Amino acid sequence: MSDTYDLILVGGGLANALIAWRLHNTRPALRLLLLEHAQQIGGNHTWSFHDSDLEAAQLAWLAPLVSARWPGYEVIFPQHRRRLQGAYASICSDDFARVITPALGAALRTGATVTALTPTSVTLADGACLHAGAVIDGRGLVQHGAGAGTNRLALGYQTFLGQEVRLAAPHGLDAPILMDASVAQQGGYRFVYVLPFAHDRLLIEDTHYIDAPQRDPQRLRANIADYAAARGWQIAEVLREERGALPIVLAGDHDGYWADLDGQPCAGLRAGLFHPTTGYSLPHAVRLADRIASLDDLRAPALFAAIRASAQQAWREQGFFRLLNRMLFLAGDADNRWRVMQRFYHLPAPLIGRFYAGRPTLADQLRVLSGKPPVPLGAAFSAALKTQPQQIRKYA
Repeated sequence: MSDTYDLILVGGGLANALIAWRLHNTRPALRLLLLEHAQQIGGNHTWSFHDSDLEAAQLAWLAPLVSARWPGYEVIFPQHRRRLQGAYASICSDDFARVITPALGAALRTGATVTALTPTSVTLADGACLHAGAVIDGRGLVQHGAGAGTNRLALGYQTFLGQEVRLAAPHGLDAPILMDASVAQQGGYRFVYVLPFAHDRLLIEDTHYIDAPQRDPQRLRANIADYAAARGWQIAEVLREERGALPIVLAGDHDGYWADLDGQPCAGLRAGLFHPTTGYSLPHAVRLADRIASLDDLRAPALFAAIRASAQQAWREQGFFRLLNRMLFLAGDADNRWRVMQRFYHLPAPLIGRFYAGRPTLADQLRVLSGKPPVPLGAAFSAALKTQPQQIRKYA
């Protein structure tokens, strides 16, 4: 096998695997290699999205990966409950791997440990050095340390633990519960997320918007058990468990973040391509895969420039979301953060759809911010003015 490729993708998570799959299907002559440390791409995750987040052509090429789709969803708050229409879908990592792995064939190498990389080379643990026109780093958000990218960002976190369970009897749900915030808040905005995959099978996820990326997993497991019991669901078996912490961006030095990357093409969370309030990354990953598949020049300098341009455009368009995040995390008591989201879900359904898609109009933004704020006015004003990471005490 040649050690020279057109493109090497390091990390077989959502963004890189979609890029590799999209390129394989649209430009099969390219010499591609996707490297994943684990024995299966995709890890142990469930990715969800609204159909309205994507274009019709994108929904079509993504369709083979979809594990489940529902015609609407529900939200529950202490003083508000609502059913919203609009297709909502989920992709489970096992289905993701089941489709993409055989499609890539020899272009996928699992169990591959990368010890070093540059924009045009990858060094493996066995000493092998692979070369390419470009290397895309898709190994997740840059971690802390001297010169690390997250030092450029002020972050909160959406920390979660989910259990896919089989119940002793049917659960009775006909649609997902995207947020049930009627539960005890426990020091942050907490809600339970429920996906009904079968009449007796659910994913129950305990989610917290908090200032740190970790929360005691035993506590979250107990929360899930208590929630199931309160709904009258008897858990017969825990089929699997997933956990994680998604970054919620409050403010940042975006130009500095990309300068720190020093010409290294990247994707997914590492490229900052995710919804800054919900943490949803799949729509951004789909758009990036399409963008890269359309490029004539896939060499490192051109690829880096194209990905950075996409990230810069997203950053400019997401200022409103960062403002909302600061209000959520910095204004008022942590146990009352739910009031911000309860108020939001009183708004018109088309506005909510554009919010999830990351495309609110100016009128939408004014509508969200109009009226009496659900947090103290002075605190809301103070949070709005903190546009630089160094102005925010609680940041990663």
